[in-house]
Amino acid sequence: MTDEAYLRQAIALAEANVREAGGRPFGAVVVKDGRVVATGVNEIGATGDPTAHAELSAMRQAAKALGTPRLDGCVVYASGQPCPMCLAAMHMTGVAAVRFAYSNAQGEPYGLSTAMVYAQMAKPLEAQALDVRHTPMGDPAIYRAWKGVAQG
Repeated sequence: MTDEAYLRQAIALAEANVREAGGRPFGAVVVKDGRVVATGVNEIGATGDPTAHAELSAMRQAAKALGTPRLDGCVVYASGQPCPMCLAAMHMTGVAAVRFAYSNAQGEPYGLSTAMVYAQMAKPLEAQALDVRHTPMGDPAIYRAWKGVAQG
């Protein structure tokens, strides 16, 4: 299948989510080696979970299907431009590529843009609207303890 075909699948999921579940218009498809391994829709309204974005839902399902928290080699196809939270998760899990159908600019007239969040996160911590502070707590012994356990 082509990028366009996978994007059409993500859009169809988003449309069904609106029509059948009264959900937000977002769908996502995770593909690895030319095979769909997981799909997801925005389930914030259904679950009350503010992190239940389509991309994250699809990535959680992909991790289960693949038996690993790493999504190396996967491509995420999303109906809308991924928000900073979803994009960060893609970076952190090794997703190889992201394709999306509708941009923040296209979603903005409908209140479906995260461009302001991207703008906030591009600022230094002390300049962001969210009060983010580093409060040093001494030696990070817990990190060494984890490293020792993880290295086994």
